[in-house]
Amino acid sequence: MPNYWLLKTEPSVYSFADLVREGRTVWDGVENTVALKHLRAIRQGDVALIYHTGDERQAVGLAQIVSDPYPDPKQHDPRLVVVDVVPLQPLNRPVTLAAIKADPFFADFALVRQGRLSVVPVTSAQWERLLVMAETAL
Repeated sequence: MPNYWLLKTEPSVYSFADLVREGRTVWDGVENTVALKHLRAIRQGDVALIYHTGDERQAVGLAQIVSDPYPDPKQHDPRLVVVDVVPLQPLNRPVTLAAIKADPFFADFALVRQGRLSVVPVTSAQWERLLVMAETAL
């Protein structure tokens, strides 16, 4: 059973469309201590929602984690880790932050409670609810 995650990205820097076009990427740039803790917990086979920050503020696609965490080869700090990610599919209907915040079901969701984190865990129940909202099946 995979674990579920939400990975944030600024679409003007790297979007879900970029991931689809490239077919695979190294998910890097995470420096926050708590977000790094989450990133270190990700395992090959886990699945993630790709969430666009900035003006969009919405989950837009699904991705598969295809590596365990490993030290960022671009950095000289072993605490900074990355994972490899491949696209699975776009969401049929993007799920906005406003829609998530409007649903009391998500009151404990890390995206709502710790909005600044770039990597957050998603429970199985939250994942299922988000896919329903996205009108998407995995």
